[in-house]
Amino acid sequence: MGDTLRRLSGRGDPVPAASRPDELWRSVLGSYLRSERTAQGRILTDIAARAGVSPQYLSEIERGRKEPSSEILSAVTGALGLTLLDVARGVALSLEEAARPVVAVGGIHRGARPSATTPANGRPQLRMVS
Repeated sequence: MGDTLRRLSGRGDPVPAASRPDELWRSVLGSYLRSERTAQGRILTDIAARAGVSPQYLSEIERGRKEPSSEILSAVTGALGLTLLDVARGVALSLEEAARPVVAVGGIHRGARPSATTPANGRPQLRMVS
């Protein structure tokens, strides 16, 4: 269960994964846009030109440093041949995947979630749920 906990700097107190801050939308969005662009085998300057933005600005969006307006996002997604709905779904799936804790029980089980039940002995009982 150590994978679902992190340690605070300078202290030995474990912090449940659920209390970690969520990733920023702009970071996940940028990663998603970059992965879509590279999966299509396209270069940043091509997409930037088609979207009507500078390559530097698109690079900052992809690195999660800038949060694009809805107009810019629409232009970039259109240049990639995607819709805003495609991107929203892709980002939502990425966020869901990142929120799933990884639980190690007799090995590494990615994507497993601990159950919410706690028996009378006070120790959390883990059930593997897909």
